[in-house]
Amino acid sequence: MAVARKIKTLLTVNILVFVGIILFSVYCRLQDRSEGLVQIVRSADRRVRSRHAKVGALAEREAILQRLDHLEEVVYNQLNGLAKPIGLVEGPGGLGQGGMAATLRDGSQETEGRFEEYGYNAQLSDRISLDRTIPDYRPKKCRQMTYSDDLPQISVVFIFVNEALSVILRSVHSVVNHTPSQLLKEVILVDDNSDNVELKLNLDQYVSKRYPGLVKIVRNSRREGLIRARLQGWKVATAPVVGFFDAHVEFSTGWAEPALTRIREDRRRIVLPAIDNIKYDTFEVQQYASAAHGYNWGLWCMYIVPPQDWLDRGDEAAPIRTPAMIGCSFVVDREYFGDIGLLDPGMEVYGGENIELGMRVWQCGGSMEVLPCSRVAHIERTKKPYNNDIDYYAKRNALRAAEVWMDGFKSHVYMAWNIPMTGSAHPSACPASLPASQNPGVDFGDVSERLALRQRLKCRSFKWYLDNVYPEMRTYNDTLTYGEVRNSKASGYCLDQGAEDDDRAILYPCHGMSSQLVRYSAEGLLQLGPLGSTAFLPDSKCLVDDGRGRTPALKKCEDVARPAQRLWDFTQGGPIVSRDTGRCLEVEMSKDANFGLRLVVQRCSGQKWTIRNWIKPGRH
Repeated sequence: MAVARKIKTLLTVNILVFVGIILFSVYCRLQDRSEGLVQIVRSADRRVRSRHAKVGALAEREAILQRLDHLEEVVYNQLNGLAKPIGLVEGPGGLGQGGMAATLRDGSQETEGRFEEYGYNAQLSDRISLDRTIPDYRPKKCRQMTYSDDLPQISVVFIFVNEALSVILRSVHSVVNHTPSQLLKEVILVDDNSDNVELKLNLDQYVSKRYPGLVKIVRNSRREGLIRARLQGWKVATAPVVGFFDAHVEFSTGWAEPALTRIREDRRRIVLPAIDNIKYDTFEVQQYASAAHGYNWGLWCMYIVPPQDWLDRGDEAAPIRTPAMIGCSFVVDREYFGDIGLLDPGMEVYGGENIELGMRVWQCGGSMEVLPCSRVAHIERTKKPYNNDIDYYAKRNALRAAEVWMDGFKSHVYMAWNIPMTGSAHPSACPASLPASQNPGVDFGDVSERLALRQRLKCRSFKWYLDNVYPEMRTYNDTLTYGEVRNSKASGYCLDQGAEDDDRAILYPCHGMSSQLVRYSAEGLLQLGPLGSTAFLPDSKCLVDDGRGRTPALKKCEDVARPAQRLWDFTQGGPIVSRDTGRCLEVEMSKDANFGLRLVVQRCSGQKWTIRNWIKPGRH
């Protein structure tokens, strides 16, 4: 019994040990598996979190892109959304970008019709972005210049009448895009009573939404002309500096800072941005050479070679002294402009006001300059607005300027237009306070207020201006008489220079234009054709009897071999006699000649000549 109990006890212990070992083994395996499951769970959790993070990042990125798309849509609606309904284009790129030439494939009648209407390719303009860039033609030195941060603000005034909407808006976009916002106080559009419907509601709605508070529109109730329209813009302007521009221009980078700097240095300085050309047919922007702005004795403006001292200096970025301005763009201190009398409100439409301003500024203590570092591109249109008899207005305005500012030299303006004048003074006189001569052909209006302005400002003489500002002008102070010359044998026919390349004087039905301008000098020269106003232009030719044939010649006065051959004796109502040969200038009938009349020099037969206008007593 005892042995059996021991055996049972040992078996029980062995079984318990075995079960313990098994349980311990199971526990250890369960523990290992538990830790693996924890790692698996943790790893799965990290993957889940990572996936959630990626999903969150993607969602956030998508939200940002959606917001950007919305913003782009807003901007697009604000920009192209405004331009598209009126058939125009905004934004970068496209036709004409960078000032390149552009063309349209279609040559429709509408294109031709609008070309005739505006004097440029308006159909093409509508396809060119309002925000296009143009080349930077500034001299290299200009691009390296820096400017003060406290320059005065500018009001930019555009004048338009019946201009293409796209051209006006491109002018506005261009000045806004290329003028620092802190310098551009406002843009003023002066509508000189346009007839074009699209320049009413479409223009109003566009600028009010596109440039709220920046662009103002002033509308004249009747057509005033460019001169008085600019005065309307000046009245509305509120910035200390005002820039006046045609409404068919585009601005170059950095145009404003150099102009404002020069005016801040001297408020009596009128600054003219250098002008580049926008071709009217392709809208290509072409660089113009550096030039001053001059004029002829008819007071028509033109580009002239810069002064010699500027050329000698060798600095392309330096300001260029200029006697006057072309007129399409100028920048001026607003208060100073008022002090010196603005533009002459007695002038009509346009023409001559730009020359008169140049004379007045220089004679009254100011200055005028072209600034190569400030550039504006301008469309030279083939058709001008106010086209009904613009020559008449230019003539009238030129006479107003002559009567007020040119002293005795005013006779040169009358000569250039080949019209009579009554009353005269020696060119060296300075009778600023004398009453104006009355011209029976052209009513230039009352100039008494402008004469009083000249006296009040204590301005210099016109001779001072010629000597110091415009020495390139030729003067004709020795003129005794000028105008149409008629022969008693050929009523209705006048002495005429004929074809410019023919060098033969002819008789032609009288028309009073410059080809029939004859000038007889105190020396005895008879010169035919337009005055050679400046040293840059050829002078009118001398009538010559060289003694070799019966046909009088026209030659450059300085090229005549023997000076006596170009000298004549002439009295009103008497013969015209060569001092060299003693022969007379006469008329003979000829079937082979134009109008059956031929000019000859021959033995005097008693023919008589008359000339229209005498300035001084002639030779008797």
